[in-house]
Amino acid sequence: MKQQLIVAAAVLISLMPAFGQAEEGQKPVHPAMSSARTSAEKPKDAAKPKEVPLSGKVMQTMNGGGYTYVLLKQADGKKVWLAIPQTEIELGAHLTFQPGMEMTNLSSKALNRTFDKIIFSQGLVAEGKGGKKGAKKSPGSKGAVAAAEGKIKVKKATGANAYTVADLYRLKDKLDKKNVVVRGKVVRVSANIMGKNWIHLQDGSGEQKKGTHNLVVTSKALPVIGEVVTAKGVLYKNKDFGGGYRYDVIMEKAELEIQ
Repeated sequence: MKQQLIVAAAVLISLMPAFGQAEEGQKPVHPAMSSARTSAEKPKDAAKPKEVPLSGKVMQTMNGGGYTYVLLKQADGKKVWLAIPQTEIELGAHLTFQPGMEMTNLSSKALNRTFDKIIFSQGLVAEGKGGKKGAKKSPGSKGAVAAAEGKIKVKKATGANAYTVADLYRLKDKLDKKNVVVRGKVVRVSANIMGKNWIHLQDGSGEQKKGTHNLVVTSKALPVIGEVVTAKGVLYKNKDFGGGYRYDVIMEKAELEIQ
């Protein structure tokens, strides 16, 4: 009997497939790994989410800590803050930026402010081989040519320290070295002179004959001629930079925001 059981067992073993042997055309798989592999495999229709570039109109820019902070107004009207490696960006330009990671409640010591939400992007999307649209223009380009045409009428800025261009000339003694806010149309831009961009603003106030209709503003921001901007900065009277750069009234270190 014992001998018969041994023979039967041998027959059954000979009929069983080898341990881990796969079907024809398949690689051997350890039985303990088969279920794990199945659960780890992604469905064939699963796809990695696409990263979408961010496009829109540049409403405001600020530089600090090696970054340029850009307020971008998208086609749907939604505004989003971006941080890119420091680059000169034109206010009012329609640009496309590379996608990036969003961060919340980000504090910038350089700017002394906190952003509720901000996206860190690698920068502008290059257009062909010619570099990046919206980068700094040369002084000999359109950005450095006076282009005031027709009658200008810009509504006065609101809030604390808000004045018209004419007000700044009239009150220059009182407002010297004070923070002021003015809204005006960009009529001329001289880019990258003495490390600054020199922006001429007019709002329709003042007298052209007396020269009280035009305010020069220095800023790291680079606006587009024809845009209406709100400038926030420090007013100085009788400022002389040398080399013919003398101004009865000038606003320095201004932050610009497109309206």
